[in-house]
Amino acid sequence: MAARATGAMAFPVLIAISSSHLLNDSMQSIVPAIYPLVKASFGLSFAQIGLITFANQVTASLFQPVVGSLTDRRPQPYSLACGMLFTLAGLAGLSLANSFGLLLASVCLVGLGSSIFHPEASRVASMAAGDRRGLAQSIFQVGGNSGSALGPLLAAAIVTVRGRSSVIWFTSFALLGIIILSQVGRWYSRRLRASVGRPGQRTEDSRPALSRRRVAATVLVLLVLIFSKYFYLAGMNSYFTFFLIDRFSLSVRDAQLHLFLFQFAVALGTFMGGPIGDRIGRKYVIWGSILGAAPFTLALPYAGLGLTTVLSVLIGLVLASAFSAILVYAQELIPGRLGTISGLFFGFAFGMGGIGSAVLGGIADRHGIQQVYRICAFLPLIGLVAGLLPNIERPRGARTRSGRAKPS
Repeated sequence: MAARATGAMAFPVLIAISSSHLLNDSMQSIVPAIYPLVKASFGLSFAQIGLITFANQVTASLFQPVVGSLTDRRPQPYSLACGMLFTLAGLAGLSLANSFGLLLASVCLVGLGSSIFHPEASRVASMAAGDRRGLAQSIFQVGGNSGSALGPLLAAAIVTVRGRSSVIWFTSFALLGIIILSQVGRWYSRRLRASVGRPGQRTEDSRPALSRRRVAATVLVLLVLIFSKYFYLAGMNSYFTFFLIDRFSLSVRDAQLHLFLFQFAVALGTFMGGPIGDRIGRKYVIWGSILGAAPFTLALPYAGLGLTTVLSVLIGLVLASAFSAILVYAQELIPGRLGTISGLFFGFAFGMGGIGSAVLGGIADRHGIQQVYRICAFLPLIGLVAGLLPNIERPRGARTRSGRAKPS
C-alpha cells in the first residue's frame, strides 16, 4: 500500500494532505490561544489550565501509536475525514461549553482528531512519494508548521475580538478538511485495491538486514534525538519572547516579530531537510541537523540583539530539518509499520513539546528565563548519538539482488 520504490510523485495528493495538515494544526493551535478567555470567563486557576493542556496533549499524543498500529493491521482510507469530525465536534464544544467538565471533554475531542489524522496522513504522504519520500514528508510537515503559526494569528484577530463563541467559525476549517480528505480517501482506497496481489511493488517488503535488538536500539536512539530537538523547540516557542523582553527590554510586538522569524526559519528548515536527505542520505541530515545546531545554541544566550536574531534563524533552519529525515529513516527501518512508526514519532514529539514547556517553565520560575537558554544550549550536543545509527539506506539507483539494504 506504500508508494513504489521508484516512480513519479503524486504531487496533487501531497498538496491535498499538506493543506489538510495546515487546517488540522491551525485548529489544534486554537486551544492554547483561547486560554486567557477561558481562564477569565470560568475563573480557572493555573492548575486547571494545566489540566486542560494535559488532557489535550494526552489525547493528541498517546493515542497516535494506537491508531497507527490499528490502521497498519486494517487500513481505513476514510479515517482521515472521520478524524476531522472529532475536531469539528471539539471546536463546537469549546465555543458552547458552560462548564469546566465540558471544556475538558472538548479539548479531548480536538486532541483525538489530531491522533487520528497524523499517522494515516503520514502514511498517505509516503504512498504518494514515489522515490522521493524525504521531500514528500517535508511537504506534509510544512503544512503543519504553517498551520501552527496561522492558528494563533487567526485567534488573535477573531476570537480575542469577538469572544469564545466565535471559535465556532473555525469549524469551517474542519468542514473544508473533511471535503479534501474524502477525496484523498478515495485515492487511498484505489491504491489499496491496486496493491492487492502485487507485493513485489511494495517497499514494506524490503527490510534492512538488522536484528530485532539492533532495530529496537536504533528506534531508541531516534527517540532520544526527538527529545533533544523538541525540548529545545519547546523553549523557543514558549519562552523566546520572554527571553528577548528580559534580556534586551524589547516591546511585546518586537519580541513577537523575532519569534515569527524563528518560526519561519523552522518551516523553511522542515522543507529543506527531506529533499536533502533524499540526496545525501537521511543519517547525515539527522546528525548534521541536531549536532550542527549546537554552535548556534551555545552562543545565543550570550549574544547581542542583532546576533541573537541571526542565531535564532540559523537554529530554526538547522534544527528543524531533522524531523522529516528521522521519520522517513524510521519508516524505512521498520517498513511494514508505517502507521505505528508515524504515530509513535508524532506522538512522542508532541509529548516532549508539552513536557518541555512545563519543565522549562518551572526552571524559569526558579532561576530566571535566561537560565533556561543557558541550559537548553547543550541539548543539541545529544546529536552525537546519531553516530550510533546504522547505514540502512542504499544509494539512489543502487540495489542489491535481494532488494535489501546492506547495513554498516
